[in-house]
Amino acid sequence: MTEASQAQVPAQTDPALEPQAAPAPARFDTLPLDPKLIRAVADQGYAFMTPIQAKAIPLVLEGRDVMGAAQTGTGKTAAFSIPLLQKMMRHETASVSPARHPVRALVLAPTRELADQVAQNIKAYAKHSNLRVAVVFGGIDMKPQTLELKGGVEVLIATPGRLLDHIEAKNCVLNQVEYVVLDEADRMLDIGFLPDLQRILSYLPKQRQTLLFSATFSPEIKRLANSYLQDPVTVEVARANATATNVEQRFYSVTDDDKRNVVRQILKDRAITQALVFVNSKLGAARLARTFERDGMRTSALHGDKSQDERLKALASFKKGEVDVLVCTDVAARGLDIADLPAVFNFDVPFNAEDYVHRIGRTGRAGASGLAVTLVTRDDARNISDIEKLIHKKIELEPFEVADDRPRRAPRRDFDDEPRRAPRREFDDEPRRDPPIALRPALPPRAPAPQKNRDPFFDRPYEASTASSAPAEWEKATTSAPVGRAALSANIRSKRKVAALLGGGTKA
Repeated sequence: MTEASQAQVPAQTDPALEPQAAPAPARFDTLPLDPKLIRAVADQGYAFMTPIQAKAIPLVLEGRDVMGAAQTGTGKTAAFSIPLLQKMMRHETASVSPARHPVRALVLAPTRELADQVAQNIKAYAKHSNLRVAVVFGGIDMKPQTLELKGGVEVLIATPGRLLDHIEAKNCVLNQVEYVVLDEADRMLDIGFLPDLQRILSYLPKQRQTLLFSATFSPEIKRLANSYLQDPVTVEVARANATATNVEQRFYSVTDDDKRNVVRQILKDRAITQALVFVNSKLGAARLARTFERDGMRTSALHGDKSQDERLKALASFKKGEVDVLVCTDVAARGLDIADLPAVFNFDVPFNAEDYVHRIGRTGRAGASGLAVTLVTRDDARNISDIEKLIHKKIELEPFEVADDRPRRAPRRDFDDEPRRAPRREFDDEPRRDPPIALRPALPPRAPAPQKNRDPFFDRPYEASTASSAPAEWEKATTSAPVGRAALSANIRSKRKVAALLGGGTKA
């Protein structure tokens, strides 16, 4: 067969090698859900499921224990809350009796902000049903929470510490819990909640369905899952500890003094309207927020030293667009869902590498694009190395040219090259020129200073005293003195004679 005839024969391709079209995303209305839940999901604007939702929801509906690993911002809250609400719909009742509304699902979250956000999402999914949802966390008064718990709730979202307070106060009973969710369990272990988790799980029935969802899976998390989950199914829609591909990650090599100017310049050059700025300490967050405020930016701080009301108000103002820059610690790194957040700045490189994945996960959510900027100094080499090991990616540091608009001092002249000139006078328009010394007018002689009146005796020179120079009075007194008596000075008075009648004789 000639080459021409070979060219006319169409090439035979293997169908298995041809690229397969990506399957269409599944719709929520294809799931076996109650119409009330489908209506609530549609009200939220959700039509198609994310990959983690498409894989986890059917398993949860089957009653399996699930370990869900997915990148942050992919809808993990809906992945466990929607199927649990569907399974509790058989207990739905319009009765007002608290006994008809026991706690059937318990969701544990590491931070107050995450617990509040999860509660808002679940309330939105259950708004068309008679299922009651409540949230309890520390930092606020327990009385309103106690009244809500005693009124009866089916779904309870809580932080471990405050839940133990209510358990000890006998405000809630957990003996009818059927479903337990550990949300961001790795963070709960990092901040030392493992003893609290063990105490809480000891109050729950042995027969229950347990779900564990997190963006990162550490060896400690796997050991926890093996202890409290029964034959769990691991659901991973991306490589473990991976960062979102739609987030642009930039690492700039800077100095500590230039960090604030770098943030301001990037916000200006890219026309970024809102940003989260993460720092490692509470004091650093407060100081940086005040500095940005002086620079003219609408800024607020979010850290653990603020009261819960202040933290919720700061977060609400940022979501409403009333704040441009929110300076925060890692309390805002987990699970916070802020719509259309364009950028995240790591002002300080996190000490824990896994916190980096969660920090940058605040941007680029729900398929949107985002920017994550990390400012790296010489002291951050070890933390950057830990991040590289976690995300399995080589980090390239880029230099950043800071446009310094501050007025600079004039360069100093070398006074050895040209003579020094006299300084300008304050009110003269021309520089002062001193005439040569030879042409200067002679000054009049100074008048002698007036002398004060002095005693001429003190102006006389010193003279040694002799016998011939004794005063005449002294000589007269010595010559006229009676025999047998000592010579008296002329300055000494003689004794006066007194009559004998008054004391006798010559006594004075």
